[in-house]
Amino acid sequence: MKLPRRNFLHLAASAAALPAIPRTAWAQAYPTHPVRILVGFAAGGTSDIVGRLLSQWLSERLGQQFIVENRPGASTNIATEAVARAAADGYTLLLIGGVNTINATLFDKLSFDFLRDIAPVASVFETPLVVEVNQSVPVHTIPELITYAKDNVGKLNMGTPGVGTPPHVAGELFKMMAGVDMVHVPYRGTGPMLTDLIGGQVQVAFDPLPASIEHIRAGKLRALAVTTASRSEALPGIPSASESVPGYVASNWYGFATPKNTPSEIVGKLNAEINTALVDPKMKARLAELGGTPFASSPTGFAKFVADDAAKWAKVIQAANIKPQ
Repeated sequence: MKLPRRNFLHLAASAAALPAIPRTAWAQAYPTHPVRILVGFAAGGTSDIVGRLLSQWLSERLGQQFIVENRPGASTNIATEAVARAAADGYTLLLIGGVNTINATLFDKLSFDFLRDIAPVASVFETPLVVEVNQSVPVHTIPELITYAKDNVGKLNMGTPGVGTPPHVAGELFKMMAGVDMVHVPYRGTGPMLTDLIGGQVQVAFDPLPASIEHIRAGKLRALAVTTASRSEALPGIPSASESVPGYVASNWYGFATPKNTPSEIVGKLNAEINTALVDPKMKARLAELGGTPFASSPTGFAKFVADDAAKWAKVIQAANIKPQ
């Protein structure tokens, strides 16, 4: 039977609209089963804590379990690859941070492209690194550190948790901008590095504030500056390094991402819930305990932040000729 033209066009228009209805309804119903949050570090660190704080919030708000899975190894590349290969349906998330934007340049033979294959969803918070020295080092300010380094070339050891980590590249950026030379001594993690810094085997470090703050408060280490553009509420009496080295800024930051092509409706829903968490007094207080400052953004704004961060560290990695171990 041949349909009248008017009826045919009506049916065609209705058929074309069908895919949009399930997609919208699917996003509104999301999530209908548990969601995985992959964290590229072992349990107990700042990344893990942030992941679990937000997983609990999202579970309570969205009525399904958001479950943290720790996938440590290869400088977070194992977890990142798993998410890059996962279905783009909103049921596999990745906790990302500064290490991911560093890895985008540091590693040149990965099976994924972080900036291409991972879609930023929402930022959570950033925390400064703290420029700190062993108590035996006779400096109390950044200008004194610069002078001391120039007067003792090759004698000042800079400890880091490993090659290509945020503390390492932050230290290399400082060396370039301040015109000093410090000997890089990489460790297998923050714990052993801090042990040797306190013991005097290395003299200076650029360490995430949450890891060092109790040692600073206990007088085991001396803080010279924080590396964010403004001072930290956790150490209000400590200046920003940029006050002595204009333009110097480095930080640890954390946020959530999904595989590319995840429906924008789901990304938007997650972004809205995470941004709501960041203005909750209890959540803000908990993040403040970690030495960080919450910062909310749109998916587009966070994607720009991530891309800019990657571009910044790419220049440092190339200039300092940093190679992965």
